Amino acid sequence: MSTISRRTFLAASAILSLSPWEAALAAKLGPKPPPLAQPVKLTLGILKVAHLAPLAYLPAELKTMNVEVETAEFVRYADARTALASGSVDLACVGPPDLPILLSQGITSTVALLGVGTQPKHLLVRSGVKVDKWSDLSGKKVAIAPGSTVWFQFAAMLEEVGVPYSSLSPVNIQGGGNNFHLALKRGDADVAILWEPFESQAVMEGFAYFVKQLDYSKSKAVGADLGVVMATKAAINSKREAVKRLIWAYVKTQQDVASTKGRFAQAIAQYTGISAELSRRVADIIELKSDLDLDQMKRQAAAFHKFGVIQKDVSGELDKYYPADFVATSLRGV
Repeated sequence: MSTISRRTFLAASAILSLSPWEAALAAKLGPKPPPLAQPVKLTLGILKVAHLAPLAYLPAELKTMNVEVETAEFVRYADARTALASGSVDLACVGPPDLPILLSQGITSTVALLGVGTQPKHLLVRSGVKVDKWSDLSGKKVAIAPGSTVWFQFAAMLEEVGVPYSSLSPVNIQGGGNNFHLALKRGDADVAILWEPFESQAVMEGFAYFVKQLDYSKSKAVGADLGVVMATKAAINSKREAVKRLIWAYVKTQQDVASTKGRFAQAIAQYTGISAELSRRVADIIELKSDLDLDQMKRQAAAFHKFGVIQKDVSGELDKYYPADFVATSLRGV
């Protein structure tokens, strides 16, 4: 076999070993789909968070394909999940645990389409409080959003490093990230299990610091995924061509935004309204990516059941709720 033929064979073998959506993403994104003959409206549940910054450019891209996007903004993934389950929106950006949560509740009307990104989750500690290792968390006041994606990551990591959750003093925080900031500033919390841009903002303003050696995104059970784009089966059935164009457009805008850190920072500032300096800090941390790790999702589902968060282990059911062929076809632009 010639050297060129061997390289071609190895490249083809590598792609064939991937799942359908990974193979589609490994190849070049297909040509832009043609406009629909008639306008179709899609409703999309969103959150104004940094890893969803590509959404700033999505409506304009879709408009050229005769797809109109009406957005519904939510503060929490849980609220977007509820809207998706009720059919109030066609698609929504939700947390990695949300599909297993819905399935455990007997709700089988949604499917997962794309990932949105990953991020290291370094422990955020109030200035003046010393934390060097996981065991130092014992007795500390830890601000959490119960049931949130970051809480799942943190709880899973504690399990894996052998620190009993009962050894902490959890402080339940309701609402957005600013409430975590207040808890840290007042001394009501020593540690915050938070999300961007509120993590980097706390460090930038000097009232907290990252413990770089303690990264709870490395949990084998939960991992570093930040979110998932999901759709209702009804939307796929009744607005199939419009949803295909949304998938293509999302990956296109995501790749454009991720082309440079400067471009990503600009998109974050435009989408979230935070300062340019803070946007640059956040862009340096997050990696945008569209592929889904099904094995990781299965480990998450099994872990949530083990933790008692969901009453049924649905890890064996997840394959049925990832229409990989549909996603791959959409990405090819056909």
